[in-house]
Amino acid sequence: MGRICVGTASWTHRSLLESGWYPEDASTPAKRLAYYATRFPVVEVDATYYHPPSRSTVEAWRDRTPADFTFDIKAFSMLTGHPTRPASLYKDLRESLGAPQGRNLYPKDVPPEILDEVWRRFLDALGPLHEAGKLGAVLFQFPPWFPIGEGNRRHILECARRCAPMRVSVEFRDRTWMSEENREDTLAFLAGHDLAYVGVDMPQGHASSVPPVLAATSDLAVVRMHGHSDKWTSKNVDERFAYLYSEEELARWAARVKKLAEGAEITHVLFNNCCADNSQRNAARFRALVGESGDRGEAEEPEGAVSPGRPR
Repeated sequence: MGRICVGTASWTHRSLLESGWYPEDASTPAKRLAYYATRFPVVEVDATYYHPPSRSTVEAWRDRTPADFTFDIKAFSMLTGHPTRPASLYKDLRESLGAPQGRNLYPKDVPPEILDEVWRRFLDALGPLHEAGKLGAVLFQFPPWFPIGEGNRRHILECARRCAPMRVSVEFRDRTWMSEENREDTLAFLAGHDLAYVGVDMPQGHASSVPPVLAATSDLAVVRMHGHSDKWTSKNVDERFAYLYSEEELARWAARVKKLAEGAEITHVLFNNCCADNSQRNAARFRALVGESGDRGEAEEPEGAVSPGRPR
């Protein structure tokens, strides 16, 4: 069985800070990241979906975590076909577009040369993590309006080509990719191109629902645990992610993840039920259930770092 690494989606969201999970002396973003890294070996950064990070921010993440720590980075919204607020674009590119502030932008709204520059800057900023061996994967979560089809397969391959040699992982939110009739072909496509499939646990019965299929299509396997809030469609993120997995649920998923890890060198399990300290509590227990060690050692004393916050 390959190594299983368990963590959470971010480390500084408001409700986590209010929960008391951090000790009092973890009083700055840098110290909180250092403390987090003593508890978990991997973290998912979701803030990069909403705002592309600066290279200096990424350098701070690199410098304030142990050598064996891993970051999974969510791809910027414009690179996955999601709506993007003009204010989230790089200032000079936004000004060159003259984009109205009240209208979201999609890739089709942006000239190819501007989109290419967004790609270049986003990936360049991730360079320090990649060069340090701390970048697990760039997570491409495609939207509910991204159905299975040859054109979208080509787009996935183009994303992977642009990111190379950085690894990508692929999460679908359109159920056609993982329907019973298409599932085998989808997984074969990803495996044929050495792309990591992201299995999800999430509420079912919604337009964005994908069944909780686990599969190793590369030497990296990824599982994201979103919880089962009965308010999954709420615009209130605290309601949407307000879910605490039970011991029975965690035990069932631990058995499934152990089986998944038999086909991968490394498996990332990221808890995204980020309400209060739910994800940290569930992730800590899950580490024990899959046989990961507990405390990862004393936190180093970091100096001020820039926090990615906790967007949803």
